Amino acid sequence: MSIFLQESDLIPLRKSGRILAGAINEAKKYILPGMKTAFIDEIVEKFIIQRGARPAFKGYRGFPASLCISINEQVVHGIPGERIIQDGDLVSVDIGVEYQGYFTDAAFSVVAGNGNGVAYQLVKVAKESLFEGIQKARIGNRIGDISYAIQKCIEKNDFSVVRDFVGHGLGLSLHEEPQIPNFGSRNQGPIIKKGMVLAIEPMVNEKGFQVQILDDGWTVVTRDRGLSAHYEHTVLITEGGPEVLTMDRRGDE
Repeated sequence: MSIFLQESDLIPLRKSGRILAGAINEAKKYILPGMKTAFIDEIVEKFIIQRGARPAFKGYRGFPASLCISINEQVVHGIPGERIIQDGDLVSVDIGVEYQGYFTDAAFSVVAGNGNGVAYQLVKVAKESLFEGIQKARIGNRIGDISYAIQKCIEKNDFSVVRDFVGHGLGLSLHEEPQIPNFGSRNQGPIIKKGMVLAIEPMVNEKGFQVQILDDGWTVVTRDRGLSAHYEHTVLITEGGPEVLTMDRRGDE
């Protein structure tokens, strides 16, 4: 667990988050029908590097790209390549940034072009559930309070919560303790303390929660091939409440 006690630690951490927020906005410009996923990966990688940072995913445990781009039934860890985005595709993009040794992580989902109502609703609920969880990321609460809030929001909308992949701590490395499940019970798990940095990331399936990993060793898909959406922010725990480090300053993400 990384506990940041000095303000000097928070300066580069916040900068990492701002760069990532900018990278999200850059990615959104290109999630359009007809765009090749490898092109989006290249554009956002350049954006990050030009700001003195590094794409945190590239090379991590052998991952070959800077972004994870997952489409429709793909839940997480989709590898950018020759695939071309089609009208109506539900596209989830996960981005990690390392700046001066400090890591942030965020994801979002959008519908490219004109999609169906289920896809839009899935994206809406994934985002809502993330912010329900963030509201519980307060000093003295427990990790289970975050988990419970996310699960309640998703299931009341008749969608399901992925159980095989969870949120996590981060800061001085990309993945740290504690694990943050997107399902669970209140008043359970580690106590949330000042200085913790948490990547909260609900993965929401249209149908069942079961998933499987494809033969590439990375891409996770829904077992029933229903749609899936993914939202994530990096959150710093402060005396004044959760500070979302990867949110756009204009407040739209």
